[in-house]
This record gives sequence, C-alpha cells and structure tokens, in this order.
Amino acid sequence: MNCEHNPIIEASGMEVVLGGQKVLDIPSLKVYPHEALIVIGPNGSGKTTLLLSLALLLKPSAGVLSYKGIPVQNSDMLQLRRRLAVAFQESLLLNSSVLENVTLGLRLRGVKGREVNARAMKWLERFGVAPLAKRQARMLSGGEAKRVSLARAFVLEPEVLFLDEPFSALDSPTRQGLLEDFESVLRETKVTTVMVTHDRNEALVLADRVAVLMKGTISQLGTPEEVFGAPVDEEVAGFVEAGNILHGVVDCQTDGMVSINIKGQKIQAMSGLTCGSEATVFLNYEDVTISLPSPEIIRSSARNQLRGRITRIFPFGYQVKVTIDCGFPLAAVVTRLSGEELGLDEGKEVVASFKATAVKVLPGAKKKA
Repeated sequence: MNCEHNPIIEASGMEVVLGGQKVLDIPSLKVYPHEALIVIGPNGSGKTTLLLSLALLLKPSAGVLSYKGIPVQNSDMLQLRRRLAVAFQESLLLNSSVLENVTLGLRLRGVKGREVNARAMKWLERFGVAPLAKRQARMLSGGEAKRVSLARAFVLEPEVLFLDEPFSALDSPTRQGLLEDFESVLRETKVTTVMVTHDRNEALVLADRVAVLMKGTISQLGTPEEVFGAPVDEEVAGFVEAGNILHGVVDCQTDGMVSINIKGQKIQAMSGLTCGSEATVFLNYEDVTISLPSPEIIRSSARNQLRGRITRIFPFGYQVKVTIDCGFPLAAVVTRLSGEELGLDEGKEVVASFKATAVKVLPGAKKKA
C-alpha cells in the first residue's frame, strides 16, 4: 500500500440513518489505491451498510463521499459505478450458463466481439472453473458458485472491488483453497479492495489495513499487526480474540515499570499508572512462551514467569490454544508440533513466560476509590 498517494475513496462526516436510527457514523475514512482494506466487526455493527455506502449502492444520510477527490454528487453516477464491482455474500448468479453469467457485465458495458469471451475465460481459468463454462449456474456447488462470482467481478477490471463476506458458508477445505487463490489474484492485480468479514484469519491473510467497526463507528484502523497485536481498548481486544484480557490492580510503580496484582499473582508491565490504579491489560497469545519447569527458566530474559497447570488444549487454526491455571486463566498458542514435543496435556505443570514489554495496558484504567 502506498499511503503517500491521494485516496481513491474518501468519506467525511458520513452518516446513515435507517428507520429513524443512526446505524453508521464515520467521521473520516480513506481508501488508498492498491490497498486491501478489510472491515471486521461483530454482527449488527454496520459492516455491510458501510460497504454499500462506499460502493454507491446506499445513499448516506449525511456527509461527503469523494472518488479520486471529486464528491460523488458532482460525478456521473452511471460512469462512476462502472468503475466499481461488487460481490455479495450470496453469489446471486442468473439462471443461465456460467459463461453467460461472467460475460453479462461486459456486455452491459458495451464490450463486444471476441474480447467478451476471451476476458471471461481468462478469469474463469484463473479461478479454476473454466471447465464449467457451459454448465448451468444452478448446478454449481457452493464453492464453484463463489469462484464464478469472483470471476464475474474481476472480469470487469474494476478500479475498486467491494466484497461482502465472500468466503462465508463454505466448508473449511473449500474456503481455504479459495482464500489462497483469491489472495494470489489480489496481489497480482493490486486492485483496490474493500472487504467485509467477521473472520480474523481472512483479515490477517489479506489486509494491508484493518478497520474494526463497533456499533456503527470505526474503533480502530491500522495494520493487522497493530489491530491484532495492540487493540486500542477492551471492546476491540475482546472482539479480535487475539489475546488474554486480564484485570488487576497496580501495587507498585518504579520508573515506568509497574507490578500488577491479578488474583494474587503479580505481573510486570510498562505503564505510567500509579499505585492503587485498576489495570486492564492485553497479552497476545503468541507472546506467551510455554516451557517445562527447569532451572534454565529462571535465567530467561522474560520478566514474567508463572507456574501453573494446563486446564485445556483446544484447536486454534493450525495451532493449539493452551489454557493454563496460573492463579488466573492464561492462554497461549503453540504449533501442534511444539505441543507434541513438550508433551503438553491437561494437568501437566508448565511455566508461562512473557516479557514486560509484551503486556499492553489498555485505556480506561482508573484509581480505586
């Protein structure tokens, strides 16, 4: 992503009111050329409303939406919409052949002759469904229909591509294969993309930037590393589910280093909080290292070393999530191979280690009365 460029889409003071209720309030949002902006958030947060508004399919109740620096109300809306393509959660294929579905948009845009089929076949081939060109769309499986829907969008060669939950309702292997193919196409074409999803893995794989939408407004906007590694508040941290959220009280502060008492256990963190302050902290699962008890652990560079017993081991994507009772529940993720090598099992005693700098103190902490 090249943020030194001017934004291709910019929303300023954008609001959407539906049924007398404000469902979207976006003071400012910029989408830059060639970036993939992934919008995540819980159900009912306004993700699809935001997508439809940016894609010119829903008129905002207030604010200014600009395309390449020109307010859309001052533009030829038909010509502007032809620069965009939208793929919805449902494939919405017509009751005709796959090829006819993919060529429809080109024909509506006035493309003629051999170019129509040539472009369509190129994208059907790229998404691995060219052999299905003559098949009736209603005979496709869910994964095949998604691939045809994506081919139908890319064949238009849009300046901006909008996607609403494009990988939903697919079984895991089908979804993973399509996600990998789509990521490859996205990086090859560098088409500007705005995509809505509730799946953190999709955001991690695809995003240049992630926007977290909560209750109709953007709570955090940044790189995947920033959003998942350092959420701005407890609400965002709870949604992204990338780490432990712990509550305690500062019992000591020295030169920016605090000791936080969490259910009788003390952890060290970097913070300016004063003694007696309530502290809510976020600790990424991947920042917690699990080791077997041994004298070497004492010489570790990690300030925080907590002994405990494993209470649960649960699949977590390609890894496993290990929950440890350290006086309070603390979770870490490790590769399946690491778990096997350490012989991790429920009831096993382990040491959880993490650096003080890995502990993020979230806003909202206050002095106890």
